[in-house]
Amino acid sequence: MKKLILLLNMGGPRKSCEVEIFLKNMFNDPCILGVKNPFLRKFLAFMITKMRLKSAQENYKQIGGKSPICEITQRLCDKLNQNNKFVFDYAMNYTPPFCKEVLSRHENVDEIVVFPLYPHHSITTVTSSLNDFYKAYNELGLKAKVQEVRYFYESKEYNQIIIKSIKDKILSMDMGEISMIFSAHSLPQKIINNGDRYEAHVRDHVEILTNLLEKDGLNFKDVKLAYQSRLGPVKWLEPSLNDVLSLLKNKKALIYPLSFCVDNSETIFELDVEYRHIAKELGFEFYEVCECPNASDAFAEFIVNNIKE
Repeated sequence: MKKLILLLNMGGPRKSCEVEIFLKNMFNDPCILGVKNPFLRKFLAFMITKMRLKSAQENYKQIGGKSPICEITQRLCDKLNQNNKFVFDYAMNYTPPFCKEVLSRHENVDEIVVFPLYPHHSITTVTSSLNDFYKAYNELGLKAKVQEVRYFYESKEYNQIIIKSIKDKILSMDMGEISMIFSAHSLPQKIINNGDRYEAHVRDHVEILTNLLEKDGLNFKDVKLAYQSRLGPVKWLEPSLNDVLSLLKNKKALIYPLSFCVDNSETIFELDVEYRHIAKELGFEFYEVCECPNASDAFAEFIVNNIKE
């Protein structure tokens, strides 16, 4: 039996000309804006892209003109394909490689395990990725059996990867002086009010990780949850990372990007460039950002074990 493990993620520009593609596709996603009328949604996506394009291009210039998400995911797949009997590949939602293109290379498989690389469930991430997959699957007329990995923030193995990433950043430092901040991508409050489970999953995840930190003797001054990446005038999940940093009196913070498995512009630019600058202006003595699991051996092993289960 030929089995394909398809890793799914949002994608990111691999070169400057893909910034516009990324923005246009993201804001034209009905799971993002929540606008059902396709003509209105397309118009809004065009207008938002037009307004944000130049600033987005400038932001990407500061991190080498591209997002690292595709390169890292390719390295992860290369590692997974070395010692496994299954075939691993990946597809992105908003930039190439798109799902239809990738699936067309695997039309002879008997089974597909779809693995969205998001630890928490949200319509804006997991549902969006699965919708994109099934659209391509049906258009190609595939007959392979499909299984889905929905979310995995409760996994002990996955959470140990996070704990190790945190340990690697602090080493022999005095944790009693440092605030541990789990930064999650924010969402408009109306999406949560409509039944999205994301906020509940994030809060549950922070509680799980807080307990693990205590069990491992990692006694930070405190552990906090904050939200990043709000956009527009509507009410978003709170507290914002900006507010949390502003209120910290100890001026030492370690940030873990809770919503992502692979580093992207929102981790390496927003958290490690923009917020580092904000922390400096606020007089922080210590401000560091942990890496996502990325293409680590431990994360590759977690994916394989998850598939076996």
